[in-house]
Amino acid sequence: MKIACCIKRVPDSETRVKIAADGKSLDEAGVKFVMNPYDEFAVEEALRRKEKAGTGEVVVICLGPAAGQETIRTALAMGADRGVLLQTEKTPADSFETARLIAAELKSGTWDLILFGRMAIDDYNHQVGVIVAELLGLPCVSAVSHLDIEGLKGIAEREIEGGIEVVEFPLPAVLTVDKGLNEPRYPALKGIMAAKKKPLEVKAVRPGAGTIEIAALTPPPERKEGKIVGEGAGAVAELVRLLREEAKVL
Repeated sequence: MKIACCIKRVPDSETRVKIAADGKSLDEAGVKFVMNPYDEFAVEEALRRKEKAGTGEVVVICLGPAAGQETIRTALAMGADRGVLLQTEKTPADSFETARLIAAELKSGTWDLILFGRMAIDDYNHQVGVIVAELLGLPCVSAVSHLDIEGLKGIAEREIEGGIEVVEFPLPAVLTVDKGLNEPRYPALKGIMAAKKKPLEVKAVRPGAGTIEIAALTPPPERKEGKIVGEGAGAVAELVRLLREEAKVL
């Protein structure tokens, strides 16, 4: 089974980020970058599918700056076979441009399965995987939380409001995977050492102008200090008044 796994380099969610001087980007000084957590589920699923099949190849594809090689090496240390960095000066703000470049790379190969994380934690767009599927003319199931594949057919479960949706699809297909699908493995020392020798191809690509532009980044407003309005049943009327007149949530 030949599987492409598309990943993204993102700031660690526990890192304090600052807005750069241009007001439109992040100041990366001192910021720790990691593989997008949802993409870890995609890599793990790819590895499990290959192991179950007993043969095949897992190829990791990342779009972004040169530092993305480090993110790819993490996936290689987990067990992926080779990596491809589609190198750009920075990741495009327009999801369509990202998807277009990834789709162009995928067209050069033949795949049984193409996996993405459900979304990236730095933009929460939830768009790239499904756009790639459309560009490639392949069936797509998003936010997969359970997966069974037998032969050239797959059955995926995705959580929806009030229940579970079951989708049957043919291979090849594009899936975006959700947390809960599996438990990603930690790279062992042997895997980390082996990752240094695995092939990693760097291809320079040029995103188009796109239709989305970041006008400005602003931090969230400071939270107002809380207040104690009283204790017991006697405070209920005042609390309701404040919620209605000040907070305006009633």
